[in-house]
Amino acid sequence: MEKELEVELISIPDNLLDVIYTACRTCYSADGAVEIFNKITDDNEKKLNLIRRVISSGHYSTIEHIQLSFAINNISRAATHQLVRHRHMSFSQKSQRYVKEKGDFDYIIPASIKNNTELLKKFTEHMNNVASLYEYFVQNDIKAEDARAILPNAAASSLVASLNLRELIHLANLRLCTRAQLEIRQLTKKMCELVVEREPWLKEHLVPKCERLGYCDEDKSCGRMKTKNG
Repeated sequence: MEKELEVELISIPDNLLDVIYTACRTCYSADGAVEIFNKITDDNEKKLNLIRRVISSGHYSTIEHIQLSFAINNISRAATHQLVRHRHMSFSQKSQRYVKEKGDFDYIIPASIKNNTELLKKFTEHMNNVASLYEYFVQNDIKAEDARAILPNAAASSLVASLNLRELIHLANLRLCTRAQLEIRQLTKKMCELVVEREPWLKEHLVPKCERLGYCDEDKSCGRMKTKNG
């Protein structure tokens, strides 16, 4: 049966601005990092002015100190296979080896199939057939680690994903692009919205790459921005 995507921000530093501000100041101050952190008296606006200048100069190491963690439910294996290609992320994912599916397994239906009544019927019938065969294998003493071989990319999964702020910006730049697949685009949008709720100043950075570059660097533009060569 189909389930809706769920995303929760389960870890973000309460002193996020102070950490980044300390990193920024440390790079350009004769004072030590400990002294800088312990003597912060500037208001948030002054901190943000410095942070924005440093980020705009390309000094992204200063935001790598911020680690974020998300709990994610009801995402397809197809989407998690795309997500794990991001090198600077950590994952703990529901194991199809150790967790047996019971009865009809949860799955994600792509919008293009969901919107076609005839194809949706065939898709659902196939998922039901896979569920029946999986259960038959397990009942005949086939281990879950082997029975999972027949489970599709549409099978729903659950995971905890962690990444630093620089990688989240990179993720947003790539996966909010309309040329990214819809499911991972929706996931990334939810992740970014949760962070922006806590840190509104990040909204300008958690955008498709074309908004950051001022042009589209893909082979073909979706129309939002012109390509670099016009």
